[in-house]
Formats: sequence, C-alpha cells, structure tokens
Amino acid sequence: MSAKHFHKVISAAQAAALIPNGATIATAGFVGIGFAEELAVAIEQRYLHEQAPGHLTLVYAAGQGDGKHRGLNHFGHDGMVRRVIGGHWGLVPKLGALACDNKIEAYNLPQGVISHLFRDIAAGKPGLLTQVGLHTFVDPRYEGGKINQVTRDDLVELMHIQGQEYLFYKTFPIHIALLRGTTADTRGNITGEREALPLESLAIAQAVHNCGGKVIVQVERLTDRHRLHPGQVTIPGILVDHVVLAPPEHHQQTFAESYNPAYSGEVLASPVISGETKTGEELNLRTLIGRRAAMELRQDAIVNLGIGMPEEVANVACQESVLSQVTLTIEPGGIGGRPAGGLSFGAVSNAEAIIDQPAQFDFYDGGGLDQAFLGMAQMDAQGNVNVSRFGNRMAGAGGFINISQNAKEVYFLGTFCAGNPQPEIMEGEVRVSGDNRNSKLVNRVEHLTFSGQYALQRGQKVKYITERCVFQLTTSGVELIEVAPGVRIDRDILPFMGFKPQISPQLSVTPIQCLKPGLMGLSLKSPVSSSPVWGKDPSLLASEVREAVN
Repeated sequence: MSAKHFHKVISAAQAAALIPNGATIATAGFVGIGFAEELAVAIEQRYLHEQAPGHLTLVYAAGQGDGKHRGLNHFGHDGMVRRVIGGHWGLVPKLGALACDNKIEAYNLPQGVISHLFRDIAAGKPGLLTQVGLHTFVDPRYEGGKINQVTRDDLVELMHIQGQEYLFYKTFPIHIALLRGTTADTRGNITGEREALPLESLAIAQAVHNCGGKVIVQVERLTDRHRLHPGQVTIPGILVDHVVLAPPEHHQQTFAESYNPAYSGEVLASPVISGETKTGEELNLRTLIGRRAAMELRQDAIVNLGIGMPEEVANVACQESVLSQVTLTIEPGGIGGRPAGGLSFGAVSNAEAIIDQPAQFDFYDGGGLDQAFLGMAQMDAQGNVNVSRFGNRMAGAGGFINISQNAKEVYFLGTFCAGNPQPEIMEGEVRVSGDNRNSKLVNRVEHLTFSGQYALQRGQKVKYITERCVFQLTTSGVELIEVAPGVRIDRDILPFMGFKPQISPQLSVTPIQCLKPGLMGLSLKSPVSSSPVWGKDPSLLASEVREAVN
C-alpha cells in the first residue's frame, strides 16, 4: 500500500535525523522480539557518517541483542552513547565493552524495575518504591546498580517506611521512543498481530509523549483502517509521532525466526517435539540437570523459567507429557504454552495469554510465582548467587532479581564447574575427570545478584542443582542433600568447593531415571503451599536466622 496518504510515515533515515545530541532514548524489546532493528540501523549509519547523534542516554528493560551485532549493539560506538541504564547486558557486548573500559556511565537495574519506571514516568511520579533489589548489588549500601568507576550519580535510594526497608528508584525525562508493531493505520494506531509480545511499548510511548518527546514506531505494513478489534491496538495513534515502514530483513519476529505463527497465536503448534533420547544414546549434563530440576515441579504450579539451562526444564516437561500440569510463564508476558529457547527466548508457542511486561512483573513482584528455575554462575557459603558479573564481563541481572526474590520456591541450575572438560554420563553414573579448578561454588561470589540471607528472612525454599550433587539453603548454611551415582563426596565435591557445606544426615542419591536414556516416567510433586514467601513475621525470621548463624 502506498504511504503517500499516511502523513506520519517517514523513512528510517528521516527518523534518525530527528534525534538530537544528548537525547535520552527508550527502546522496547526482548532479545530480538519487538526490537526496532530498522531504526537502530539507521541511527547507527547516521552516526558513522555524521558523528551524530552523540552523547545519548539509552534506557531499556530487557536484553536487546544477539550477542554480536544486532539490537542495541548498533549503539556501541565510542562517543555515540554517554550513559546506559539497562536491565541486561549479556546480549550487547559492544555496549558492555564501553562500560568495562569506563568510556560510558553504566547502570544495571532490575528488568521489572525499569519496565515499571516507564509507567511512573508516564504518570509524572517522582520514582518507584519497591523492595526489589534489596540486599543485592542494586542496593545503595552495595553498588547502587553502578557497574563502573565513572558512574557516580545515585539513581537508587534506601528508604524506611513503617519499619520496612524499601528502594526508591528515581524517574527522569525520556525524549525519544523507538518502538515496533505490525500494522499502522492513517492515524498512527498500531496493532501487533504478528508480534510475539506487546512488551512495555505502551508504557514507553506514554512516558515519552508526556515528557514532550517523539514516539517513533517501526511497522511492517500500512492500512487505511484496521479491521481488528480496538482492544488489539497496542499503541494508540494519539501517542505516535512518526511511523517507519521496515523491510522484512529488519523486522523479524525474533532474531532466530522470520515468523512463527505459533508465537502470535495464529496456529496451534504440536505440543510434542521429538526430543526424547533413544535407547543407547548418551545423555548430556544439560539434560541431566534439566531432568533433576523437573522432578521438583509441582502440580498446578505457576512457574518461571530463566534463559539458558532452565530452558531444559520445559523440554523435559514436554517430553514427559506433564507440561499441561503446570503453567510456565516468561517475564516479558507469556503465560502457559511452551516457551521458546535460544534467540527466540521470550516467545511462547500455544500461549494461554500474553500480557504486557510491566503487568507480568506486577504479578511476579507480588509473590504470584510458585516456583522459579534460574541459572547459576556462582554460589557461595551464604547461599548467595551471582549471574550478573564475572571479572570484566558484565552479563547483567535482567529479571533475575525480581523473580528470585519473590518466588515461593527458587531452584538455581548450573554445572558444578565452568569450562572444559566436563564430567560424562556413562552406564548410569556421572564420571568426574579433568580440570575441576574452575568451580562455581566459591567462598564468596564476585557480584551479589541473590542474597541467601535475605531469602531465609523471607521464608523462601532454595535449592542448587548441579550434575554431580544438589544443595539446599538452611538456617545452618548450605547443606549437601543429594549426590549423583558415581560421584564421591571426598573426591569429586569437597576438594573443589570454596567452602565446607553441611552434609544432610538424610543424604540421598539422585534417582537413576535421571541418568538413563529414554523417558523418565516423571510424576509431579503435590501442589506448592499457597502461603506467600513472607508469610512469617520478617522480624521473627531474622531472629531465627541470627540465632542459627550464631
């Protein structure tokens, strides 16, 4: 359809020319879902030719990139960006390198917090008050979310209200919104019928409009008039200043797939994927850990799965035909169905519902999750976990802090050691060999993304699942509760730990079905308790912890 009757339609180059030096830009996206790639490419090209716009501030909630060149990596040029406030850094290594070299001011705030800040900016509020981030690196008593030496402004304050601690995250004006949808009409109303997620696009558009800025939306097609129900308009035209028509190569549904109709609800995909191991086929450690974690699933539980190894829990649940007995959710808004993995992570096949990202985090922050299965890069003697920073590599927390602090039960998944070679699974046993010096179980984590002490105070159930053993967090410390067949505690576990754990008097052996090819015959545990994690009086919990530690 011709764009001549659409007065809001401009080219990507014209949109890039509208962005002034020093502007604050907000982008929506989750990995590649909902990210305005055409606009980012045009802005990068303008900067490379004109050295403008420069000294930008970028604000984004979730990781938006492919770990290489796409997404927010287009902004990773020296001088182009002055400050970045991001929820996740692992997928944007070009920006991460600038942060590690102290060439930009850099903050890492929880993904849910940033998605909520967009709403608070739209509403003209001074900031967001929440307990999310307490006793992590985001807490101003630690680092306040600052991730390098040149970052000095305080964006987070500690406050006390009615005897409780809270963090106050300050709002700020945003000048430019870079968003995405499927179809725009002549008035600029945007629908997202072929998008996998609505994300936080509405909140960003409202925030930028109310700050007097410009809202630019990338779409794949134009129409004189939408034939969809008005309820499917994700960004009303009253908020949209400009529309850019994008070519297919810069408007993929995800960074891995051009378009999957199961993600947008257009078709119903088969729930079974042929992934069962065949007789005689060797299992890998990822599958073993996923199987052991899946044994913790509870009937009727509302579950969150993190990116990476936790994705395997969904695969196991599907293969074992128990996926219908739980409800898997993903932080950008998917509820039910089967979450996708890799560079399509965030999309969901056969979702029961898809809500916007800020609403999903309202549910998470309020204790709606029964169980969460998350990654684990480091764990220490206090039960603390680090997934956000390792030496000079900044991965960022993403939604990890929101999820891990507020789920009733939390399971951290990871191999016992980093690097290669890894243990092998042979004849129903885990055979440990090779270099075990890069243990993930350290005396003290490098970066505090999850506080074991705070989890105990809140009454959470916490377990740590590796290929060779399982630990749980108790008031007496980290306790070894299970060992895989073929693994010796004195030979394969204790020598490679940075601390000495408690050893359970009821020490058990990992069920053999986790290590055998073929289906496990998985049967789910009874439903999780409906009581919130903070069901006990916090002061009582704190005293119990102090007494146990002392």
